[in-house]
Amino acid sequence: MDLGQFYREEDNLIVITPEQGSRFAKQVAGDFNPIHDPEGRRFCVPGDLLFALILDRFGLAQRMSCRFHSMVGRDTPLRFEQIEGGPIKVVDTSGKVVLEATTDGGITHDKDAISDFTQRYVSFSGLNFPHYLDPLMQEHNVMFNPDRPLVVYDSMDFATSELAVAGLDLELAGSDLLVEGKRAIAQLQFSIQLSGREVGTGSKKLIISGLRPYDPDVMTSRKEEYHRRKEAFEAAGLVVVSRRFLAGNGPFANDLSTIG
Repeated sequence: MDLGQFYREEDNLIVITPEQGSRFAKQVAGDFNPIHDPEGRRFCVPGDLLFALILDRFGLAQRMSCRFHSMVGRDTPLRFEQIEGGPIKVVDTSGKVVLEATTDGGITHDKDAISDFTQRYVSFSGLNFPHYLDPLMQEHNVMFNPDRPLVVYDSMDFATSELAVAGLDLELAGSDLLVEGKRAIAQLQFSIQLSGREVGTGSKKLIISGLRPYDPDVMTSRKEEYHRRKEAFEAAGLVVVSRRFLAGNGPFANDLSTIG
């Protein structure tokens, strides 16, 4: 995967335009939520693009933990740094840390292994709504504000015994939702597999705000809009890369088999 098309570098700073962030979200992650639309007032750089850039620069470690401290807006200059083996930090020009990652264990800089793992993780991670979150919200009879949905990528961690190999698969292993008043914490557990054998595990944490009682009609409308956006992308002749990795695998393979 050529990440160079999704950012530009100026004076040792990384800048991601809304168009670049949007293309990564749609074409690589298969994520069609409007927060990544380039014309959107609340445009946000995909967190998975920042994670992908960390792997590209610092390598893939056996154990990694990432914490997102704030969302990144359009054309925000960012510095990626690691001092004396400490945590990897993504920092804006005001000095604010927007993402922090810690690593432990062995590390590989094999480009093929890193590119393959990145694509597979991003393909898994990009399916928050409706694929993972809607069943959880239905189960707990809550939903986000449909007029101002706010789902924040809080953190992610994983551990694997395999590094310098391509062909690792990620599958959803479990999920739960902890409702706390007007907000909820969604936890998505995943299994890292190699040739059908589990070689690692991980989890992703999301914060959902502005909760209200679940309305099936409203959420059906939101899901239909999501799929209309995806179909419009496909009709433009653009291909979602994640299809190559997910079609035929995992709980959402049937839904994804129409992509691209």
